[in-house]
Amino acid sequence: MRVIRTFLLAGLCMTGLAVAAAQDPTIPPAPVSVPTAPAAAPVDAAGAVAPAMVTPDGAPALTAADAEAWLDGFVPYALAAGDIAGAVVVVVKDGEVLVQKGYGHADVAARTPVDPAATLFRPGSVSKLFTWTAVMQLVEQGKLDLDADVNQYLDFEIPARDGTPVTLRQAMTHTTGFEEQIRALITADPDEITPLGDALKYWVPERIHVPGATPAYSNYATALAGYIVERVSGESFDDYIERHIFQPLGMDRSSFRQPLRAPLLANMSKGYATASDGEAKPYEFISLAPAGSLASTGADMGRFMIAHLQDGALGDARILRADTARQMHSTAQASIGPLNRMMLGFYETSVNGHRAISHGGDTQWFHSDLQLFLDDGIGLFVSMNSSGRDGATGHIRNALSRGFADRYLPGTPARTPGVPEADAKAHAQQIAGTYTSSRRPDSNFVSLANMLGPVKVVANADGTITVAMATGASGAPKQWREIAPYVWQDRDSTDRLAADVVDGRVVRFTMEPYAPIMVFERISAWRALSMPLLVASLVVLLLTVLAWPVSALVRRYYGAPYRLAGTDARAHRLVRIAALLVLLATGAALALVVGMLSNLAMTSPDTDVLIIAVRLFATVVLPLGAAVAVWNAWQVLRGRRRVLARLWAVLLALACLFLLWIGFAHHVIGFGANY
Repeated sequence: MRVIRTFLLAGLCMTGLAVAAAQDPTIPPAPVSVPTAPAAAPVDAAGAVAPAMVTPDGAPALTAADAEAWLDGFVPYALAAGDIAGAVVVVVKDGEVLVQKGYGHADVAARTPVDPAATLFRPGSVSKLFTWTAVMQLVEQGKLDLDADVNQYLDFEIPARDGTPVTLRQAMTHTTGFEEQIRALITADPDEITPLGDALKYWVPERIHVPGATPAYSNYATALAGYIVERVSGESFDDYIERHIFQPLGMDRSSFRQPLRAPLLANMSKGYATASDGEAKPYEFISLAPAGSLASTGADMGRFMIAHLQDGALGDARILRADTARQMHSTAQASIGPLNRMMLGFYETSVNGHRAISHGGDTQWFHSDLQLFLDDGIGLFVSMNSSGRDGATGHIRNALSRGFADRYLPGTPARTPGVPEADAKAHAQQIAGTYTSSRRPDSNFVSLANMLGPVKVVANADGTITVAMATGASGAPKQWREIAPYVWQDRDSTDRLAADVVDGRVVRFTMEPYAPIMVFERISAWRALSMPLLVASLVVLLLTVLAWPVSALVRRYYGAPYRLAGTDARAHRLVRIAALLVLLATGAALALVVGMLSNLAMTSPDTDVLIIAVRLFATVVLPLGAAVAVWNAWQVLRGRRRVLARLWAVLLALACLFLLWIGFAHHVIGFGANY
């Protein structure tokens, strides 16, 4: 589930088909066989490996032997460089599994190798594709309408925005307008698993965007769709997926269930921060299960890819009608300009002139990607069981899919003539500024994260632009060159960036690969100053608090008397107490949000009491602190204090007033633990 690495989801992985079947007789034999292409490279009469076949345009042909050799040269090195314990990779083509291979270890301590047919991984948000497939099954049966108000399928109400209700089409294209929700998203405590309906009803996120117009990735909306599948089908979500997708496709080592059944859990890959650390992390439970609780083997994911590549069919089994599958794969919701769009559940990721759709997924420890080249009948799946170092998993996924496409699916590069230099520089200045992601918390205290991590666009002297968050594999920011009015391209790849312009002003932009699921909206100059003003305010408070004991020690050392008396002395003491309390209240709120975003265990219901306590403390302290600081400034200004004392009193009052505004604007002041 990608600010936002912390708003992630989950999925599972299992070990040996034969072993699991022996352990649990309830796991049936696979009803559908999947042809597997021979993996051995062709040899000549002398036993030497024959040259690789090539396509008419000179590119290597995608064969089992060539693909395996290429993967063997790429994946082990990438895992070692990224400090990742293990991975599974599956390549399918024309209804066959060309390669399904494990790399590294599923259990570092036990040195258990990854088995692509047996080891379960957590595909994270790739799970959503199964939810969307289930929705489309019910659509083709006439039980669901993509454009109907979802409230007709629910036993609770989702409020309309501007008179527009939530629809399943909006949910599938991530345009419901919902803000981000992260409470209890991932937990390691099985006792905190919440029934799907209860999790959805606990708190309905606000719709902060115009419905149908702004991509804003939503786990909540996907889980809502899963709950609708439950209610309309009359089956639990887990039962429905197993009966109508897993069983027809022979995906016997896959499950959304939490806790996972023991035979599957025994074959589950461990999750790690890094391979070198070697500390296996607890199993991750997902409260919004349809958005990310899948556990599956590489072999099972290969079956799912083949079914979608063959318009819903795998052998004699069919999970979608052909026309429904094509509708799912080709119905597009535009983002900005010509950039890749959102299909019905899939991201568009076309490359080198080859039509492609995909979906990525992340839990805290597992990182995955599934890509389908529809017109070429090719699918690629990868999942890794470690976060790795310095964002390695993201770079590996991008390099793997891009390298694969460049090797086996090359195309003629599109002409990018660019724009006149003067226009490029003018447009770069227009887009420069500070932005916030459309996928964000907005109506709750976690919105502090928006202030802590804004997205900055910088205009360079040569007319290119850089976006601080968009970095290449080297860690350096990408440089984007304008190739058409308000459309830029990364100098080192085919990724594009585009902007919406209103009255000569860029109001929002997005870039690939984020384009289908989120945009970046310009914030006001005042909001852009929030972070530096926050830092300045905290510095003023800290210096005030530190000056309190320091001045007392200095007076004691030199035997100097305390020169203030009466109201001036009382104001002097009270404002220092107020400064300390405001500093503590603001610091506690910031520390809480940073802690939650860096450790999702802190988003569990166990943290609710702490959240409520911090908010109540801020609710009392921030207004009182501001009042005391303003009163102190008034007392100092009307007295005969030194200029420096007057200036500092004003700065202190302004700092406390600004932090009070932060408390209101970011919902720190208040009660409750909904976020």
